[in-house]
Amino acid sequence: MGQVATTPVKAGVPATAAAADNAPQQYLTFTLGGEMFAVAILNVKEIIEYGTVTEIPMMPPFIRGVINLRGAVVPVIDLSCRFGGKTTQVARRTCIVIIELNEGDAKHDIGVMVDAVSEVLEIAPSEIEPAPAFGAKIRTDFISGMGKVNGKFVIILSIDRVLSVEEIALLSQVGEGAAGETH
Repeated sequence: MGQVATTPVKAGVPATAAAADNAPQQYLTFTLGGEMFAVAILNVKEIIEYGTVTEIPMMPPFIRGVINLRGAVVPVIDLSCRFGGKTTQVARRTCIVIIELNEGDAKHDIGVMVDAVSEVLEIAPSEIEPAPAFGAKIRTDFISGMGKVNGKFVIILSIDRVLSVEEIALLSQVGEGAAGETH
């Protein structure tokens, strides 16, 4: 009889789960204001070219408006503006990444406006450093980690924090409240 190959297993963790912990994860990378960002590919539903976005009055500046995606109304977030930067200028490679957020049993689709989509990369957990405590151009709670790819860092976004449905809803209510006070 031949020998059986064994895989080291973390205590109390099945071999498949231990292997999954160390397996490279896939990330969609994109540029925004000259910097490279990434989101877990599992959150991405599709990528569409930037088209007609219907503006909605009295929304925070980072909410560009809504699009009609096969009959569904999908809000579009200007990620550069969301990070406290300038409003994104639409260019030839500007596109909208449709991201699905899970909140309990509910699923929400949100469009994210980016300068250009780059590629899908695999990044091993061993190649991901923790988010910096300071010095990043965006809020550190938006960053899940810093992936090392070919000697450069890619900012891996914690998409559920960047696109928090509650926070966006709260900002909408604040905008509506402020509009009501001016009349």
